[in-house]
Amino acid sequence: MDTLLVPADSGTTDPETGSRESPGHPQLQIPSLTRRGFIRGVALAGGGLLAAACGPVAAGWTFGPVASAAPLAAPTPGASNASASPAGGASPSVGAAASAAPSGSPTASSGPIPAGWTQHDIDARRAVRRYLGNLVPALKGVYGDVAFAKLADILGAADDYPELSAKPAFAQVPQLFLNDALQPLKPTLDNGVKVFNLTIDEINQHIDELMPPVAALGYNAQWPGPTIRVTEGDRVRAIFTNNLKETTGVHFHGVQFTDFFQDGVPFVTQKPITPGASYTYEFTANTSGSMMYHSHHNATDQVGRGLLAAMVVEPKVEPFKFDREYIWISNDSLGGFTINGHGFPATVPVLAAVGETVRIRFMNEGIMMHPWHVHGNVMRVIARDAHPLGSAEFECDTLGVNPGERWDVLITARTPGVWAFHCHILPHVEGTNGMFGMVNTLVVVPEKAHVDAIVKLIVS
Repeated sequence: MDTLLVPADSGTTDPETGSRESPGHPQLQIPSLTRRGFIRGVALAGGGLLAAACGPVAAGWTFGPVASAAPLAAPTPGASNASASPAGGASPSVGAAASAAPSGSPTASSGPIPAGWTQHDIDARRAVRRYLGNLVPALKGVYGDVAFAKLADILGAADDYPELSAKPAFAQVPQLFLNDALQPLKPTLDNGVKVFNLTIDEINQHIDELMPPVAALGYNAQWPGPTIRVTEGDRVRAIFTNNLKETTGVHFHGVQFTDFFQDGVPFVTQKPITPGASYTYEFTANTSGSMMYHSHHNATDQVGRGLLAAMVVEPKVEPFKFDREYIWISNDSLGGFTINGHGFPATVPVLAAVGETVRIRFMNEGIMMHPWHVHGNVMRVIARDAHPLGSAEFECDTLGVNPGERWDVLITARTPGVWAFHCHILPHVEGTNGMFGMVNTLVVVPEKAHVDAIVKLIVS
């Protein structure tokens, strides 16, 4: 399967949502909740909820917010986010922490700021509010009254903030894995050859739901492109039609070719694909594992702008057992620091029920190393660059992935909660306006039916 949204052992397809159900686990219907009824329940259960309101919308970033934290009583001129830049721009300048006790009585956009807070706290909380959106009411039925009351208190849910009635940020922008779940890339067959037809397109990409779109490139008008999924030993034919105004080429990263003229490097193994032309690559998928496909022509620019995607070659006999799968492609050029073409809070969480095992395929299509760190859980590292580690498998909670590398890990969910999962180069994940960029979460829920309910709410 191409996505965490579909269990690896899934059965029938729900005709309404396109998501799939395992036998014996019908999808949970989330009861409707009015905002007023929800807020009333939070007020009763929360016990001293914070009274701060949401802050202003951030303007956007290049490699992250560029600002200096300052007390609200004395705002620093120019302490706002840098504008987005297709070229990447400079790294953020992270200032020292602001004073925790601003003078006077500063206010957020719609109410007083709690004592000891600064605008940083308001902005940071709003990013998480956007991330969870209208999933928050559903969490009461997932985690129970006590845990939910704590979450509601942390988020200030009694404020009746507008994000409570909005979809999560990651459900407001096109997502590769939502698309792959609902409309997977399916080959046609030609005398036993699996034939994939793809286009190479100019697109507008929303890094999150609030930023204006950036001019990008994509396979089948997606960034990342659709996952090409085949089985070890399959004969593969991939036909790319170039809809760009420039030449390009496609390299299947990690594939072991018997004909080097299929390797996709213009002026080494082929002429470039000209605008309007099509080019065919044909090869046998001899090695199983996590691969990628991307441009290998003007690649700093073209890959940086979105010509990147996953290729998964399934083994004939799968040696690992897992319930769900997630592909995690990082990039760090256009749009800043992104996971699957989006930055937090528009990154799709990794979902798992207690006892389930999730396989994550890390793929680094950027120009920097990113150490991925999961909170409260352990990663069992099983493969590197499509090669199983065997007796060299190891466990860790932080895994550095260099440019071009692919690492496969298994995580067995043990403890319910919303666990942070992020790059641990801190300027890639957090600035004075809160978390951004390469931040995600591992959401562990008590039962599989809870995962189904969250998925249904997302795709409905």
